Amino acid sequence: MSRSMASVDAIRNNLIEKLLTINNKDYLNALLQMVNSSIVSSEIVKLSEEQKLMLQMSDEDVKRKRYLDQKTLDKEDLKWLKGL
Repeated sequence: MSRSMASVDAIRNNLIEKLLTINNKDYLNALLQMVNSSIVSSEIVKLSEEQKLMLQMSDEDVKRKRYLDQKTLDKEDLKWLKGL
């Protein structure tokens, strides 16, 4: 993998990690609109083995109903934050 591609992957993974922590719906909608309005390359994105594994694990979680709805997740986050 080229140095530039590794850098792109690192940036993308960093963005994904940060996006997963955002709960503000308006902020997320604004980001989505910005991404949707940008020019998207037709370049095929190659996933790392780690990314593929994470997707497979997510699929398995969904199949086994191992997930929380947003309302429950928000409550759990608040409980966790109060414990800090």
